[in-house]
Amino acid sequence: MLRFGIIGCGRIAHRFMQGLKAVSGCELVALWSRRAESVIEFAAIHGGSPCQTIEELLSSDIDVVYIATLPDSHEHYCHLAFTAGKHVLCEKPAALNLSSLNRIIDAAQATGLLFMEAMKPPFFPLYVKLKEYLKTDPIGPVGYVRAGSAVADCPPGHPNYSYELAGGAIMGIGPYEAFLAVDFLGKVAEVQTMGRFGETGVDMFTMFQTRHENGYAQLYTGFDLHGKGDALICGTAGHVTIHKNWWNPQRATIDYLDGRIVEIDEPFEAGGLNYEIAHFCGLIKSGKKESDIITYEMSRQMISMLDAARAGIGLRFTGE
Repeated sequence: MLRFGIIGCGRIAHRFMQGLKAVSGCELVALWSRRAESVIEFAAIHGGSPCQTIEELLSSDIDVVYIATLPDSHEHYCHLAFTAGKHVLCEKPAALNLSSLNRIIDAAQATGLLFMEAMKPPFFPLYVKLKEYLKTDPIGPVGYVRAGSAVADCPPGHPNYSYELAGGAIMGIGPYEAFLAVDFLGKVAEVQTMGRFGETGVDMFTMFQTRHENGYAQLYTGFDLHGKGDALICGTAGHVTIHKNWWNPQRATIDYLDGRIVEIDEPFEAGGLNYEIAHFCGLIKSGKKESDIITYEMSRQMISMLDAARAGIGLRFTGE
């Protein structure tokens, strides 16, 4: 039985628990958050022992720390967890920037502990089935990806709007778009960005187009517009549409140049985070120190894209 401790008790942590409860061989043991009231509320809903300090959490009988805070604190909590001998599953983006991510990876490798960025799309049944299908009935070399999401229903005061917590659309939504582009097009070579800021000093809507080793991508992220949230992947012999919401994928259409149309439907269970949790737990049980799907290089490529996108609109966070 793998024993989990959670740092941060916000909305994503509640969704994480929906997934954790669906994965056999793991359980919630302890939890802590910067907001003490959220810890008590979370424990009342999901169980686990509420901790008053981060030190209490890390000294408890846990094997794994799931970090569910915003990226301003990811590196700090990762280092504390590694020092305490705990494996780490960390919410996206895994770090504030590439330099921070490299320090996290160096610490994980030095301690021999598992570290993985929590990037859920590649573990969904639809995404897995789509990638497998394209191996035998390909759309040809992929040269273009278009994806994005803009959500206009975050309430006022939400942490996503906080400059101090490294919020904004690029950091909050951009990791998903970066993953899709890197997964189908390879390493990023160039990023061009346009965006606008909100009253709190973070980006509220940003578009970025990227050049990769195998093609081009056009991506958008936003917090004050309502975007469709599908994805388009184009090859020389056809294209794939992953229907909204593409980052929680359930349905895809493959449209081939020869006129064939293939529909793939794969519903998901338990909110969808259960699949990445099961993968992460499997890595621990098999003694692996790095995911073969969300590799360290994949995380580096994703955060490099976000770094470049922020630089393009002039968004720097405190301490950078």
